Amino acid sequence: MNDFILPSKAELKHMKVEEITKPLPDLKNRFESRAMVIAKWLMELITESLKSGAADEKTLLPSKPDLAYLLGVSIGTIQNSLRVLEDNGYVESKQCIGTLIRNPELGVKKMRKLTSKREIAINEIKKFIANKDLQVGASLPSSRVMAGIINCSTNTTRLAMEHLTHMGIIEHNYRNGTENGWVLLSRDFEIVQELAETANETLVKKVEQDLKAYISKNLKPGDKIPPHAELSSELKVSIKTIHDALKFLIDDGILLARRGRYGTTVLRMPDSEGDSEKKETSIFASAPDTAFYFYEKTRDHIKKMIIEKYQVGQRLPSIQELAAELNLSPNTVRKAFHSLAQEGYLVFARGRYGGTFVIDIPEAEEQSFKWLAVNPQYAEAYSKEN
Repeated sequence: MNDFILPSKAELKHMKVEEITKPLPDLKNRFESRAMVIAKWLMELITESLKSGAADEKTLLPSKPDLAYLLGVSIGTIQNSLRVLEDNGYVESKQCIGTLIRNPELGVKKMRKLTSKREIAINEIKKFIANKDLQVGASLPSSRVMAGIINCSTNTTRLAMEHLTHMGIIEHNYRNGTENGWVLLSRDFEIVQELAETANETLVKKVEQDLKAYISKNLKPGDKIPPHAELSSELKVSIKTIHDALKFLIDDGILLARRGRYGTTVLRMPDSEGDSEKKETSIFASAPDTAFYFYEKTRDHIKKMIIEKYQVGQRLPSIQELAAELNLSPNTVRKAFHSLAQEGYLVFARGRYGGTFVIDIPEAEEQSFKWLAVNPQYAEAYSKEN
């Protein structure tokens, strides 16, 4: 865990779009996608910047929105281009930091990262070519068909095939304006047999194992785990990766997630067998149940507010205003609004005079919801004991 670094933004330099003097790429080339044309242009830009000393491995590329504005394309196209660059070792993306320039000649990875889905797709396409014994000049299925064959998304498969085009293994074979295929150019490639077996060994899974080791060494059942930010610093990964890895431990019954000040606590040690959950910890419902409670409570509150204060045709406060008033997240209020719209009480309008309007008044009803922070199974058992 000490072989990796977590760079600080304060230590990094930023390449600005206004500093780029290299002529912009021709995006009217119909034989390659815009993403691939931009990727090649960025590779040349990085290579030239490294040689001139204008950039090094502590330099961040301009942000995706800035690059998209400079080149006149969507952020999604820039994202696809950066994926190609990352596969070829020219950049390395780091959550909450940006896209770091890398020297592809060094081939040294200093930060932990997820297994590339495109790398897996590339390997699966190579295996398809080998298993079908396709010869040079043979046609390959379209990206969409190939996606079904190798069990990957269409976008990932298309990017993988464009990467193979860049490697000179296949090429585009345009048939007409709306349809294109692929042709095998070379069988000179290697297949990584172990890649499919280790495809699920992503950074999240590795961090999950690191967290188990951390818990075994530092905590005991009933202890609260450190904040996500502290674990992020300890394991040298992003907070998002910590969050995703913790979900696996919660699903395995090692941790118990509770809202608010209760936090996430250890239920049992990772190497222990069986269910060691104690009654004092099992009283709390799962995090999804409590999240459902807040959503239901918000919906009922808005219903009551409509009954008491509003008439048909009147506009409700904005999501942000209600979120601040109820001390809830805007997303919880948004879900409640959409639920009431589906029930026929609200309608949404856009534009200058838009907003959320009442189109029907709910009937007054008794509160049908109980505090879900208490596990219903525990409550039932408790009632029988008493």
